[in-house]
Amino acid sequence: MSTEYKFQGWMGLDKDSHKGNLVWKEFEPKTWEETDVDIKITHCGICASDVHTLSSGWGPTPYPICVGHEVVGTIVRIGSKAEAGLKIGDRVGVGAQCGSCLSCHRCKTDMEQYCDQGQIFTYTGRYPDGTISQGGYGDYIRVPSHFAIPIPEGLPSDVAAPMLCGGITVYSPLKHNGAGTTAKNVGIVGIGGLGHFGLLFAKAMGAEVTAISHSEKKKADALEMGATHFINTSEQDWDQKNKRTLDLIISTSNDESIPFDKYLNLLKPYGRMVLVGVPSNWKVEVGLWTLLINGVFIGASAIGTPVDIREMLELAAKQNIKTWMEPYPMDKVNEALNHFNERGMRYRAVLYNHKHIEEK
Repeated sequence: MSTEYKFQGWMGLDKDSHKGNLVWKEFEPKTWEETDVDIKITHCGICASDVHTLSSGWGPTPYPICVGHEVVGTIVRIGSKAEAGLKIGDRVGVGAQCGSCLSCHRCKTDMEQYCDQGQIFTYTGRYPDGTISQGGYGDYIRVPSHFAIPIPEGLPSDVAAPMLCGGITVYSPLKHNGAGTTAKNVGIVGIGGLGHFGLLFAKAMGAEVTAISHSEKKKADALEMGATHFINTSEQDWDQKNKRTLDLIISTSNDESIPFDKYLNLLKPYGRMVLVGVPSNWKVEVGLWTLLINGVFIGASAIGTPVDIREMLELAAKQNIKTWMEPYPMDKVNEALNHFNERGMRYRAVLYNHKHIEEK
């Protein structure tokens, strides 16, 4: 069935596309199924994953590709078997996952990102018929309705968009490791795009929050975001001075030289360190003695489920949590990517598809 709108977006054609070389092109969406929705995109966050994918930094990318997995827009087409009572005109968001088998034990128990058949990423994923998924740097996106999450009334679209990947990546391990309940004292390593969400959500969940960074540069921001304490890891004996003060650590750092043993010293017995940042060498080096003598644990977490995302967005709406971000028009995406590469963002970036915003 044809539509009156076109699926087109800012496409990466090769590994140099992350250097501000995206081009506007039409692309083929996933094959329509009655469980799907088409979404007219108004906003899309820029994520570090987008840059890694455009540059083939995490392995070969199936070019041409439209990245973007922090997508917000309105439903313009809906299948007869769509889930969750969605309807035309609803404002919804799509995060980093747009598919899974929905039939394995993991999927049936709200752990879709750990699907036994493997999750389908919102871009570069491969649907069962072989179609490559395309993301949100464009006008429209087609996804299974299971992964289209309603945006609560009162939560602005530009605030919600970066939460759909950046936010949920830290909210999920905070939730599932008891932040604010069994984990009263929470540390967040790295004050960047992910870490700033860690501070905001840990505070909102009732934890006493410690920001952990390699300099004082972002201390004022961290305290404003909700941190009560600040640890500067460039200071001598920082780990011993703060030994066994934390119940939970969420590490957002992607530094290859993370001193895991020192971070683990910060944990109380039975405390946990959860990694959500990905070092470029994909390795975790920690001494067994550190784990044994302290009685602590280290693990990792991937994004979050549709249920987690709904809860996170509701919390953000209820507590008026605001993403710290820089705005860019969608047609200035190459400029935004250049800024991202040159200096980073403070602390996320959002693309505004003004032609669709103005239509509303």
